[in-house]
Amino acid sequence: MTRLLAMLYKEVLQMKRDPITLIIMFMLPLVQLLLFGFAIHTDIKHQSTAVFDQSLTQESRDLLASFTNSEYFDINYVAHTFQEANTLVDGGRAKVAIIIPPDLASNVKHGHSTPIQVIVDASDSTSSSTAISAAQAIGQLKSQELMLKHNPRITDTDLNLYDIRIRAWYNRDAVTVYYMLPGIMGIILTMTMVMITSMSIVRERERGTLEQLMVTPLKTWELMVGKVIPYIFVGYVQTTVSILVGIGIFALPMRGSIFLLYGLTTLFIIASLTLGLVISTISKTQMQAMQMSFLVFMPSVLLSGFIFPREAMPAFFYYLSALLPMTYYIDILRGIILKGNTLLILYSQAAALLIFIMITFLIAVKKFTRMMN
Repeated sequence: MTRLLAMLYKEVLQMKRDPITLIIMFMLPLVQLLLFGFAIHTDIKHQSTAVFDQSLTQESRDLLASFTNSEYFDINYVAHTFQEANTLVDGGRAKVAIIIPPDLASNVKHGHSTPIQVIVDASDSTSSSTAISAAQAIGQLKSQELMLKHNPRITDTDLNLYDIRIRAWYNRDAVTVYYMLPGIMGIILTMTMVMITSMSIVRERERGTLEQLMVTPLKTWELMVGKVIPYIFVGYVQTTVSILVGIGIFALPMRGSIFLLYGLTTLFIIASLTLGLVISTISKTQMQAMQMSFLVFMPSVLLSGFIFPREAMPAFFYYLSALLPMTYYIDILRGIILKGNTLLILYSQAAALLIFIMITFLIAVKKFTRMMN
């Protein structure tokens, strides 16, 4: 019994000597509870919407007011051509586009049905299903309201003055695999790249080989680059395997340029590796590095838009997700694979990854230099 108490006392002392690990252990459940409790919502409201109103009448304004009053649609863009509305949806700036024909007022006046085209970005099946259901419900309720207003005796509820015609783009049949696989590719790269490099410098320190590296003529930034480059090729192998499995087994479409996909994947791989370097320069043990990597991994899964659309998150978590490379890589993957997007559309995501790389690399070099001194 005495030996057991002595062992317990020794473990408590060991925990006190490593307060960072203890703090991380308490932080992990706290972060998960906050993420699941506040950030995760499946009822997607306030979806970015573009409108091409060719009628410009009181009737069209009333209809659009019904969309905005439902809180499911936020009209952020007013398109002047059909092509402009398409471009907004292609670029991901608008999740929904509403096209109102020029003869709306005349048709409503004479009790004729008017087709209202609603284009929905179905590359995100969660938000698109919500938008489709809400648009159809609004069309039916607004039609019934007008019919009762103009002719209360009408009993034909199948007649819709507003005939909402849904056009689900990029994933018309709402195939879950098409939506999930690109995200899984990003998650695999995040998990492996961050974890591998987060333990690289710590491992050198624990093995006693860090001092040997410090006496070499290598500059700090050259040492950092040397730590990163080999794993870029590992990332290429993982990406290639993921693409082959997706196309060969799950019939994943590849509508965009495979070369652009690899080019932008390179940026994401480097961004994940430099983030791992920052963790490695902060951590004192491999256990700390692994725990901090997991602290990054959980938000990358929950906040990036991989499973839960960012539009449904509170403002704080929405802007917090902008600090994660995974957030931009999800847009790149789904944009190239499902939409066939080009660099002209994805340039902002590429620029964000470049900025992230520069910032995290500079932080890693600075922290490592301070550690060496």
